[in-house]
Amino acid sequence: MSSHGSHDGASTEKHLATHDIAPTHDAIKIVPKGHGQTATKPGAQEKEVRNAALFAAIKESNIKPWSKESIHLYFAIFVAFCCACANGYDGSLMTGIIAMDKFQNQFHTGDTGPKVSVIFSLYTVGAMVGAPFAAILSDRFGRKKGMFIGGIFIIVGSIIVASSSKLAQFVVGRFVLGLGIAIMTVAAPAYSIEIAPPHWRGRCTGFYNCGWFGGSIPAACITYGCYFIKSNWSWRIPLILQAFTCLIVMSSVFFLPESPRFLFANGRDAEAVAFLVKYHGNGDPNSKLVLLETEEMRDGIRTDGVDKVWWDYRPLFMTHSGRWRMAQVLMISIFGQFSGNGLGYFNTVIFKNIGVTSTSQQLAYNILNSVISAIGALTAVSMTDRMPRRAVLIIGTFMCAAALATNSGLSATLDKQTQRGTQINLNQGMNEQDAKDNAYLHVDSNYAKGALAAYFLFNVIFSFTYTPLQGVIPTEALETTIRGKGLALSGFIVNAMGFINQFAGPIALHNIGYKYIFVFVGWDLIETVAWYFFGVESQGRTLEQLEWVYDQPNPVKASLKVEKVVVQADGHVSEAIVA
Repeated sequence: MSSHGSHDGASTEKHLATHDIAPTHDAIKIVPKGHGQTATKPGAQEKEVRNAALFAAIKESNIKPWSKESIHLYFAIFVAFCCACANGYDGSLMTGIIAMDKFQNQFHTGDTGPKVSVIFSLYTVGAMVGAPFAAILSDRFGRKKGMFIGGIFIIVGSIIVASSSKLAQFVVGRFVLGLGIAIMTVAAPAYSIEIAPPHWRGRCTGFYNCGWFGGSIPAACITYGCYFIKSNWSWRIPLILQAFTCLIVMSSVFFLPESPRFLFANGRDAEAVAFLVKYHGNGDPNSKLVLLETEEMRDGIRTDGVDKVWWDYRPLFMTHSGRWRMAQVLMISIFGQFSGNGLGYFNTVIFKNIGVTSTSQQLAYNILNSVISAIGALTAVSMTDRMPRRAVLIIGTFMCAAALATNSGLSATLDKQTQRGTQINLNQGMNEQDAKDNAYLHVDSNYAKGALAAYFLFNVIFSFTYTPLQGVIPTEALETTIRGKGLALSGFIVNAMGFINQFAGPIALHNIGYKYIFVFVGWDLIETVAWYFFGVESQGRTLEQLEWVYDQPNPVKASLKVEKVVVQADGHVSEAIVA
């Protein structure tokens, strides 16, 4: 894994002199200042970058991607990934479970309406309740212990729901599952971003968030396979298997290193430096990357003990930088849940609305939707450390609106044809139910295929745009000592939006059908404008240097400024050009 964070597309932005970027002492140590004298050497090139010191350190401190230490780091990221898998598993799980005949025979919930709303939303309520406690556990006891404790809750919740025979017990189990997910999904993304080298940060954290698909695809496949079991085990087995990734996490955390930023924040500097030397410096304590990270982490850690006061969320709102940081967290948390992707909980209902009526066919399409969405997300992950975050969010969100508008327009035509077909059947003497069931005989299937293709396209675009960045943006925006609380607040917001999706979604789809999608078309356009005016670019900078960006009067403008460096033919960065 290697990327040098080049920014060839930044030429339209105003060049920033090196002395305008804090902290200047790092740039002096890592790369000398100059006026471009070394650019005249044979093979030398000028390059625009966000952070001259970081760019030079990365170029000259090449981490061996397949060393023992790097493989251990990959394993640590994989364990964090498994935490996201536990959350993603639930995203496809209940969609398939609700569609099962044996589940309906046991609980009589229907596929839309208030009972379904309660089943989906109590999971979210549990996650909202658990979010503040998740921050306490993560900040006080460490990221690893937070992941372990979250696993315990999920296993207990899985036992409760899988053994249910009454709806009340099932709902309680869903609440406990939500508590566990809240704890895991605060600790895991903080851990993944804090242990990653700066130039791997986007991919590591983006890969963590792709754990959603690592859970949702197996869940869709398992529910599809279990659908053909002719007993209550058809829905109990998928619920039991929800605990599987938690067992991996709980058995693995004992073999993982603790986050260096957590160690610095808790006065364990020697352990933190040892981590950086081992995993970021190829064992060299004089590595430029290690020296840069060590100094910036020490400078960036708050000394006021705010992270030790569990109730104190003031730094997130009472300062200029705190408010801008929380603006990024709020936008990615709300937009990442309310851009139309929440409809995925009800894929089987949407498929039915566009003419896919067979339960097995609906479940198969659910699997296909998860797979192609995962392809979109993983493609984005591979480029996350090279792509500017802000531009991706602006363009991608607008394209989401266009795809949903296409789906809605075709669905409207399909709905008219279905109503006309129903009326024709009634005129031919069919009863009302048979007339509705056979209305598809009078529908142009091309409209249904077009609506389905537009819905799949939306999911690919959304996954490319948001899935990696839902993990990256909040963790980059929050500095170390408020990261746990900020992620907990993000988790609360995410789950609040999920509650709206999961509670209102079934009722809205039941009452107005495809017209509900038009809400998200308009909302996505509003999101596009919000990203343009308030989105801060965080790619290509260290987490600590972002402190300077958020302290500026206009962080959006500051985040788009660039520096110039001179790169020699051998890859050595010889100079940071001062304007």
